[in-house]
Amino acid sequence: MELWTVRTPETGTIEHQAERAARAGWDGVAFTDSQNLIGDPFVAATLAARAVEGLKVGTGVSNVATRHPAALATVAATVNEETGGRFTLGVGRGDTALFHLGRNPQPVAPFEDRLAQVQAYLRGETIDQHGHPSRLQWLDRAKHGKTTLDVACSGPKVIGIAARTADTLTFAVGADLARLTWAIELAKEEAEAAGRDPGQLRFGAYANVGCHPDLDRARSLIAGTVAAFAHFSAMPGSTGAGLADADKRVIEEVGRRYDSNEHLRNDADHASALDPAFVDRFAIVGPPDVCVDRLRGLADLGLTRIVITTAGMRSDRDDAKLSARLLATEVLPEVRGNR
Repeated sequence: MELWTVRTPETGTIEHQAERAARAGWDGVAFTDSQNLIGDPFVAATLAARAVEGLKVGTGVSNVATRHPAALATVAATVNEETGGRFTLGVGRGDTALFHLGRNPQPVAPFEDRLAQVQAYLRGETIDQHGHPSRLQWLDRAKHGKTTLDVACSGPKVIGIAARTADTLTFAVGADLARLTWAIELAKEEAEAAGRDPGQLRFGAYANVGCHPDLDRARSLIAGTVAAFAHFSAMPGSTGAGLADADKRVIEEVGRRYDSNEHLRNDADHASALDPAFVDRFAIVGPPDVCVDRLRGLADLGLTRIVITTAGMRSDRDDAKLSARLLATEVLPEVRGNR
């Protein structure tokens, strides 16, 4: 099981971020994609991989709405070539990247269509574009194999689309084992119904982790990131499938109050809709031994990658530093030793 961290592609910091991630023991770095707020994740992924030999990189996540499928596929394949095959194209329906263009998350039907186009381009296939045969001709010269297409998914419709189309699925449904088990089984059923071998799919998960000896401080460290991931389950068209009734009510309230201008901020009003019991189920919080046990539980589900989000924006600086140190010195080594 690979352990990845999420970082923002802040210009001028990428190489330093990559070096710090490697020293802390992360296997990979996923860079967020929100063109109005931060730098470009594809440039960042290339710089990070160049800075640290062996470090895996990817987007966490991009989308198939703001770039034409051919353009998205070619930039992803370019980074994969320049990093020696260490790049994963992570995509979703879009959140802040579309919000700052005055658009809602991409509807499911066009998401599925454009995702299929991206996958076809990455495979070197020819597709019809307005009556014109279109393919990435330069891939004939590529040396590092097909770029991995990973879909971040939380609801049953997108899980089904990903199971039919993607190479890997990274579930954004929280760290509760029951809901993750539901998502995995649904993906396998959808893949089999589509004629795919479920055994060929790889599964991962996003996990919000607040590692701190004080449980209340651990919760407060990740309130903004927990709220962000909770609202993914409240996007338009979401049904709350796989959620217990109590959690469904919390997620609905977060979604109703969510303000994308306060994205990832611990002090956002929508973060106050979270209750401690929900955070304890949806996220991984507490001292190192608790975090290790919870992460080992995810590994036991057969997940091959955990993408971990840590302290949100406007966290207490000292608490965030302690949390990062505990992850690097006590949590990651223990989880890695259990592989």
